[in-house]
Amino acid sequence: MVPKADFQSYYGRPIVRPPVWTHDIAIYLFTGGLAAGSALIAAGGQASKDPVLRVAGRGTALAALGASAFFLIKDLGRPDRFHHMLRVAKPTSPMSMGTWLLSFFGGAAGVAAAAEVAPFLPERGLLGVARKVLPPVGAAAGYGAAALAPGLATYTAVLFADTAVPSWNAAYPDLPFMFAGSALASGAGVGLIAAPGRPMRRMAVAGAAIELAAGHRVEHGHGLLSEPYRNGRPGKLLKAARVLTAVGAVGAVVGRRSRVVSALAGVSLLAGSVLTRFGVFEGGVESAKDPRYTVIPQREGLNKAGGRKVSGPSPS
Repeated sequence: MVPKADFQSYYGRPIVRPPVWTHDIAIYLFTGGLAAGSALIAAGGQASKDPVLRVAGRGTALAALGASAFFLIKDLGRPDRFHHMLRVAKPTSPMSMGTWLLSFFGGAAGVAAAAEVAPFLPERGLLGVARKVLPPVGAAAGYGAAALAPGLATYTAVLFADTAVPSWNAAYPDLPFMFAGSALASGAGVGLIAAPGRPMRRMAVAGAAIELAAGHRVEHGHGLLSEPYRNGRPGKLLKAARVLTAVGAVGAVVGRRSRVVSALAGVSLLAGSVLTRFGVFEGGVESAKDPRYTVIPQREGLNKAGGRKVSGPSPS
């Protein structure tokens, strides 16, 4: 019998170079999604005239954005590298578009959060003018941040899928939905802790449903390239994330009469969102380390093409 093929690469090195990103980027994925989800609940609180929800959303969005900037710059190594990415705007580059999204969102979220200090300013003088101007400007900025939130929540998924990392690239149809659902769930988690109510319960259930459905596709819908998301440490992280997200969604519904249960459901959703980002991050890294995840899909593509090149000019 022919022995099972053992895929090796030259000198034992991976065929695809694993990402050089550290876990700082995994944290950045979570904080960016949290900022986006919090901006949405802040806009909801603003529209429904719920000051507690508005303040919680604006404050969390600004704090999460600050954490995102910190971890991104830490991974880049020098602050000026972030500045250099703003020299050009390249629509075909997820990194370039993400940098601009982060900058515009940061400006809008910062102005919206600053508007919350208006009632504490003196009524006269220059600060008195700011007291009058900040609320309407902050309201517009809050809606602006909410409009940018979907892009902020999903651009990192597009960035991952645009790489040569096998399992990230294969999951390109599903990662944006997974990240969007995770962002909604984390934002709802903040809302359930600060101001539980029917809108937050609905947002929690919707976010969890989107995240779990897209996550199932990521883990099972791409053949061999879904395997890294189910095995080893990434598999454990994503399994725990599923459980926490589902428990959070159920808790949001059954805990409508209990502030404690609602808060615990919010914590569960936030923890599930953290583990989702780490699981996806580590699953992609593991797929880049193993030559099988590069070689076998390429061979399958050639077989489907009848032995011809999948792309490029055919031989004459």
